[in-house]
Amino acid sequence: MSALRRRVGMIGAYVGLLPYLGFALFPFYWMLLTSLRRNAEIYDVTNLSFLVQKGTTLQHYVFLLTRTQFPMWFWNSLVVSIVATGLSVVISTAAAYGLVRIPFRGSAAFSIGIFVTYLVPPTLLFIPLSRVVTALGLSDSLLSLIVTYPTFVVPFCTWLLISYFATIPKELEESAIVDGATRRQVLMKIVLPLALPGVVTATLFSFTLAWGEFIYAMTFIASGTHKTLTAGTVAELIRGDVFYWGPLMAGALLASVPVVIAYGSLMDYYVSGLVTGATKY
Repeated sequence: MSALRRRVGMIGAYVGLLPYLGFALFPFYWMLLTSLRRNAEIYDVTNLSFLVQKGTTLQHYVFLLTRTQFPMWFWNSLVVSIVATGLSVVISTAAAYGLVRIPFRGSAAFSIGIFVTYLVPPTLLFIPLSRVVTALGLSDSLLSLIVTYPTFVVPFCTWLLISYFATIPKELEESAIVDGATRRQVLMKIVLPLALPGVVTATLFSFTLAWGEFIYAMTFIASGTHKTLTAGTVAELIRGDVFYWGPLMAGALLASVPVVIAYGSLMDYYVSGLVTGATKY
């Protein structure tokens, strides 16, 4: 009876999660549904069906891949997001570790100030940053985005990693320093392996922020060959009050693939809880 009760309780728990799962997956379902519908069905205001009624079509994907520069936009977003994420995580790791393990007068206030800078909306920063980009001669290039994206990614990742590094026992590092290890060796060989779940989390959030950024990409890039996904799809598939919903939804669905792959491949590693390995040192 106890085993039966546990099984019934587990089934009840999963059933209770179904509404939340449906709420989370519905946008993806609607994007897929719209991308497979014909234009006559998409623009039929009397059609409120949650199924394709007039046959599926791949014309929106064909239009997106052959009539627009979507492959180039996709590649540009991938390059910018990976490079900006790599730079931001490296800088954030060093900054967070220094603030936690090498404190100085005012370091707590400085840590709060780092997070406050993340709260400043990009709509207030893109004007001064555009002048910086122009002064550096990086206008209308992917480097302009690689340079500016860390301005909002680094503060968030640093704040996230500060709280994670603080949970690692200080005695492990002190023992290594007593044995002759340098601060760099302690960081690379002891702290980072234990903080890997936190670094993975920071990497995921950094990649997501860089991948979906719109304002800077729209402001700093003018030529179509240098645009990213967010700026390119809006510029090409929204013309005045005309929305090309089929290609837009196809592009949005394809654009979500790298994020899904990143979370799907790294989330299990994060959940595994490598911080439990601290007991082995």
